[in-house]
Amino acid sequence: MHDIDAILGKMREAIPAGPVRIKEAVEGGRKVVGCYCAYTPYEVIRAAGAIPATLCATSEKPIAAAEEHLPRNLCPLVKASYGFALTDTCPYFHFCDLVVGETTCDGKKKMYEIMDRLRPTHVMQLPQTVSEEAVGQWRTEIERLARRLEEALGTVVTEEALRREIAWRNEERRVMSDLYELSKLNPAPLSGREVHVVNEYFKISFGDPGMLDLIRDLTRKLRENYEAGERRVSPDRRRIIVTGCPTGKSVEKVFNAIEENGGVIVAFENCGGIKPNYELVDESLPPYEALARKYLDIPCSCMTPNDKRLDLLEDLAGEYAAEGMVDLILQACHTYNVESFQVHERMESMGIPCITVETDYYQGDVEQLNTRMGAFVEMMG
Repeated sequence: MHDIDAILGKMREAIPAGPVRIKEAVEGGRKVVGCYCAYTPYEVIRAAGAIPATLCATSEKPIAAAEEHLPRNLCPLVKASYGFALTDTCPYFHFCDLVVGETTCDGKKKMYEIMDRLRPTHVMQLPQTVSEEAVGQWRTEIERLARRLEEALGTVVTEEALRREIAWRNEERRVMSDLYELSKLNPAPLSGREVHVVNEYFKISFGDPGMLDLIRDLTRKLRENYEAGERRVSPDRRRIIVTGCPTGKSVEKVFNAIEENGGVIVAFENCGGIKPNYELVDESLPPYEALARKYLDIPCSCMTPNDKRLDLLEDLAGEYAAEGMVDLILQACHTYNVESFQVHERMESMGIPCITVETDYYQGDVEQLNTRMGAFVEMMG
């Protein structure tokens, strides 16, 4: 257990040090491209020689400043994204040479227009249905991103570099999937909050092989200890999958409420967890086509129809022996909010109870969340 705690401790210490590593990289001549979304093709950014950095978007701190320019009844993720940029309090945004956004929702799409005043912002026009025609459109958008990166960074994106970065990003996905799949064991070998720590650590690994090795070490040690009889999680805890909107610092209150009231999160389907990692880029295809097919197939609620998300949730519920589903909705996220009805419908058809939790980044509902999650877990058994 001590080895596992030591590894998780290293990860927790590394997360706040991410900005220092970016600063040092910039001082060493590296370029930084800011990203917000799972649809961002990191492989193209890396092939351009830049570091793709996930930008700050998960705290209530800059929202008041953002509301000077944006409406109050807007998704907190959109307001926080803009607020951090406006107040220059996101160290990653501070060092960006370019920001990449996608038209996943109307709020982001319009926010990017005014963010462009703060830092050059390239917006990819995401098709919002999956078809062969849409794959062609998304391929064009990915190629357009490559040309913008070449222009902005003074570089050339070669096919050789793309293939190399596709292979490396696929390896990153395999490493994360190997960790996630441990939670199929019953009881799970680590808590959902510990998995979330690894997710946050992975965000600031910036392609560092040594940091990926630490995740491999954690997975190996967890498996060895489990086979030796160690149990970090009580078998009495109810197995819950979290789905819905992006996860991050300010919604950890939901994870706390689940795991402090008798539950254990065995999978995060959200775009910070399984959703972008469970399928690989097809390395046998031409790079731009392969990237277009992989990224367009991510089952975000901005897609219509989005049966693939429902099918994925059904598969995960079976594979992870889920006893409950928590659908996390950020206020004013219309696509996930509307889709919640279908999530409930699909889970109920499997006999799995589902609860929708609508929240924002402020912490005033912590007690209410504890009460609701306690009642939800108690209802399971």
